[in-house]
Amino acid sequence: MLKLDRYLLSELAQSTFATLVVLLVVSVGGVITDVLKDIASGRLPAGLMLSQLGLVLLSWLPLILPLALMLGMMLGIGRLYRDSEMPVIHAMGVGPVRLLRPVMALVLPVVVIVALCSLWLGPTAERISRQMINEANRNLVISGLSPGSFTEIPGGGGVVYVGSMSGDGTRFQRIFIYRQNEGRLDVTTANTGSLSVEDDGERYLTLDNGFQVEGPVDGGKDYRLMRYASNDVRLPAGKERYDPNDPRTMPTLELLGDPRRASIAQLHGRLAPPLLTLAFALLAVPLARSTPRQARFGGAMMGFFAYLIGMNLMQVGQGWLASGRIPPALGLWWLVLPLLAAGVWMYVKDGAIAIPRLRLRKTAAP
Repeated sequence: MLKLDRYLLSELAQSTFATLVVLLVVSVGGVITDVLKDIASGRLPAGLMLSQLGLVLLSWLPLILPLALMLGMMLGIGRLYRDSEMPVIHAMGVGPVRLLRPVMALVLPVVVIVALCSLWLGPTAERISRQMINEANRNLVISGLSPGSFTEIPGGGGVVYVGSMSGDGTRFQRIFIYRQNEGRLDVTTANTGSLSVEDDGERYLTLDNGFQVEGPVDGGKDYRLMRYASNDVRLPAGKERYDPNDPRTMPTLELLGDPRRASIAQLHGRLAPPLLTLAFALLAVPLARSTPRQARFGGAMMGFFAYLIGMNLMQVGQGWLASGRIPPALGLWWLVLPLLAAGVWMYVKDGAIAIPRLRLRKTAAP
């Protein structure tokens, strides 16, 4: 590569990497908040926190990388305009076609990474996440119940004590459950029991040969004692069960031959991010144009709003496809192709403004 190409690529790559780090830090905070909320409500076992954090963040990359690339390029090119380096580069005759070499040297690898995350890594992460949660909901040890100690039911539903437990975490002995609801307490004991999971994800402790005492918390004599042969105690519902036929977890190749509307919407939702990444990258160059004394972040805000509108329209378009409001043949091309055309047009127009065509006068020969 020429020295100019290396210099421009280095500037754009550094600003893009710095922007990506900031966005990842912000995104990690949001992911941690969502994961902790699921753990506190009992929908997710605490032991899966770190693994779920990584898997969720991996599925977010197709949404984070396009914004990081666009803002990073705008900040890098804006710095070149602010320091009067870009006008010098234009004065050397470097136009939009010549700038494509360093720009595409950064953009194309990012587009490939976004495509891999959107088409393969993201669905795989979602599938692994569902499978891990599904297996954890069937195991009391992973769910947080340990033999020989009192454990709070996730979501604040009460306290559980288990005397002993089988190796697979599905059967237990000598269980004690204390619950409190609407001013009344409920104490349930059993000699043996097991964990069962319904098709809708609801989890139940099936207790055998035990007693249940119910009465007021604030005192009084309104107590009832019941002896039972079998009793089902509902635990907080886990996350949505893993379904191999769910389009969100199906491999992309399997979606190609699936005629369901949800599968078609999911397929177009995976194809759109890499194309939108290319469109936003092309828009970044003209939007970053500024004079040395002009505000640096005005164009960045416009680019950010363009990203928000584009990504929100992509989500809305997926919903329209799944509900049948737009035909499957139309897909999300109504969004992707105009954005690509707008990006190419603005890129070429910006080059025409930056380097006006020189008109040579013909002089008569002496």
